[in-house]
Amino acid sequence: MTVRRTIAAGLLAATAATLTLLPGGADAAGTGELPFGSATTIGLHNTYDPSAFGYLAQGLDTGTSMIELDAWTDTVTKEWKVSHSNPLGNSNNCVSASTPAQLYTGGANKNLETCLDDVRVWLGAHPASGPLVVKLELKGGFAANRGMGPAQLDSLIAAHLGSAVFRPADLLAKPGGGAYASVDDAARAGNWPSRSALAGKVLLYVIPGTVEESNPFDTLHTDVEYGRHLRDLAGAGKVGQAQVFPAYHGAAAGDPRSAYEATIRPWFVVFDGDASAYVGGIDTSWYDTRHYLVTMTDAQNVAPAISGTDPTADQATARAHQLAAAHATIVSSDWRHLPAVQSLVLPRG
Repeated sequence: MTVRRTIAAGLLAATAATLTLLPGGADAAGTGELPFGSATTIGLHNTYDPSAFGYLAQGLDTGTSMIELDAWTDTVTKEWKVSHSNPLGNSNNCVSASTPAQLYTGGANKNLETCLDDVRVWLGAHPASGPLVVKLELKGGFAANRGMGPAQLDSLIAAHLGSAVFRPADLLAKPGGGAYASVDDAARAGNWPSRSALAGKVLLYVIPGTVEESNPFDTLHTDVEYGRHLRDLAGAGKVGQAQVFPAYHGAAAGDPRSAYEATIRPWFVVFDGDASAYVGGIDTSWYDTRHYLVTMTDAQNVAPAISGTDPTADQATARAHQLAAAHATIVSSDWRHLPAVQSLVLPRG
């Protein structure tokens, strides 16, 4: 996209001496035709946090390729709350916008559907942007037995993002007709569209939340629950209803999906884990050769550590190149003050 490429080109020209020492180099002019799974981009952690941005749209304005939303299932009100630590209330920068101008005004602290509305309105005003990844962390997990399960999340997303969503069914669809048997088959066949073909689109993935993962009484985590949901929809011929990709959470050697029951393993092509762990001895080329998506979090902590919020542009750019060479799809941190870095699109590997 023109704005991103212009910003990225300016940064790279200013730091040419540094970048010549880095692997790959930033081919900003050609990244639009890279398949989605063959590019490395930059993402923002906890983009909804009002201490990070006054409005969610301001986070999107940085040119970032990923935003993160933390959601809670409020089973009393049947609302999906967006907050870091309050399961019963909202604490976020989402507003009730129906026009682009309204993205930067009005009261915040709204439910998940409003955050998705903000994304939709912003994309409508920036149709050449994206693809945008939305990372959903379900802090306490689903509550399907109380009417807040994967099916209800699908319905909410479909109602508020509509045709902007790149769904598992879209990855499954073969260009000449027909469909792959699983998203694993589709990814390994290289069926990701080009980045330019996905302009204006949103890919959502979901991970288990920190509260859920530490709850000894929760024996069905978000990743498994949505994986089963996606498998069952596909088996019933209803895979088009699924709006989300389930993600394996945590960096692990080998095929992390071996921890799952065999029938859901082919429905995971998204992985999310700590950057330091990924580069600490894991063969990350395994993900790249299979065209799986990998978000490397806390990128600032990879040795030598740099600031998680305010590194220099050179430091953050160097780290982005380092993790692109390590086969990341998304490099995640809190570099919210570096739009030129947030706009980077690099060849993966």
